[in-house]
Amino acid sequence: MEYTSTSEDIKIIIEKVREKSKDFSLLSKEINQVIVGQKYMINRLLIGLLSNGHVLLEGVPGLAKTLAIKTLADALDGEFSRIQFTPDLLPADVLGTLIYNMKENDFSIKKGPIFANFILADEINRSPAKVQSALLEAMQEKQVTIGDETFKLKEPFLVLATQNPIDQEGTYPLPEAQVDRFMLKCVVSYPDFEQERTILRQNISGEKHEVKKIITLEKIFEARELVKEIYMDEKIESYILNVIFATRYPEKYNMPNLKPYILFGSSPRGSISMALAAKANAFLNQRGFVVPEDVKSVAKDVLRHRIGITYEAEAENITSEDIIDQILNSVKAP
Repeated sequence: MEYTSTSEDIKIIIEKVREKSKDFSLLSKEINQVIVGQKYMINRLLIGLLSNGHVLLEGVPGLAKTLAIKTLADALDGEFSRIQFTPDLLPADVLGTLIYNMKENDFSIKKGPIFANFILADEINRSPAKVQSALLEAMQEKQVTIGDETFKLKEPFLVLATQNPIDQEGTYPLPEAQVDRFMLKCVVSYPDFEQERTILRQNISGEKHEVKKIITLEKIFEARELVKEIYMDEKIESYILNVIFATRYPEKYNMPNLKPYILFGSSPRGSISMALAAKANAFLNQRGFVVPEDVKSVAKDVLRHRIGITYEAEAENITSEDIIDQILNSVKAP
């Protein structure tokens, strides 16, 4: 891929972005009519959609995580599937299985709920590792093997998973190496006072907004291709790589104090995800080029699950987010 774009090329990209991003502005507006006070979460779901990346939402119960994902799927012309993760769930319940047909004396394939465009993996940390691994393998390979046959999954294929951070009993935390498959990990917070007043009134009155189909699958594919074309200067590329490398070798970036707190830094998936997420953020802001603010905006969501912290960090109540904050404050932006 060529990175030497002329000013004329950039102008063309800017015009295309202004035109194509209008649909996604309408999509965001439609979802926000149903989900009050969660603009950040909706923005991150759209970034995942545009970047062909999976999203993990973490937050206490009742913050409309499931409703947001369902509403997004309703506003898109794709097939939606919800999988409720429980301790007794088996990989076959997610992927599908072989069923013996007595009449024909043969096995037939019954496909599981993963064969859809948009998968809601609800409370993913309530199922054991073998179920989590089956889902995460499908996310990475975009295919499923049942018996001797391998099936390609539908496109677009987007997994939006939720997990509850407060329950410890009956949960199975996602291993660090596997959670890396999620492009973004978003921490969902409470709505503010006035937003909650609106939520209260809507629910008491029983008002329900009928979600309209806003975007076809074809438009999603077109937007994804355009997001890849968004101009990213070499200085922005270097900035992304410096942030990623600072998670691995903080002492080389004048942050030796972070070394004892970092068990491992971000993998190359982190730099790829940050570049794509920054481009998607620029697209949603109707820009045909990436600025440092795009990178800073998505940095925590891309990195919070990709930095391992030591026992020393835990003992001193230092989180991966604290580490990211210090890196962003220390690494010079162009």
